[in-house]
Amino acid sequence: MTWNKIKLFLPVVLGALGGFLYYQFIGCNGSCAITGSPVNSTFYGSLMGLILTDWKQIKLLFISPSRENPDETKKEN
Repeated sequence: MTWNKIKLFLPVVLGALGGFLYYQFIGCNGSCAITGSPVNSTFYGSLMGLILTDWKQIKLLFISPSRENPDETKKEN
C-alpha cells in the first residue's frame, strides 16, 4: 500500500477507533442513539473521519492516467 492511500484511510480508521473509545469510556447506558451502542458509535466515528479526509486526493485515486491525458499514454508506448 502506498503512503497516499494510507493517508486517505487513516482518518477513517482513527475515527472508528475514537468512536469506539468514546462509547467505552464516556458513552451512555442505552438511552442515546449514537453512544448507546458500540456499533453505532464506531460507525459515527468512522463517518466523522471520512468527512475529514482530503476529497481531492480520493478523486485522484479513481482516475486512471489514460483518462487524464490520453496523449501522454501514446508518448510512453
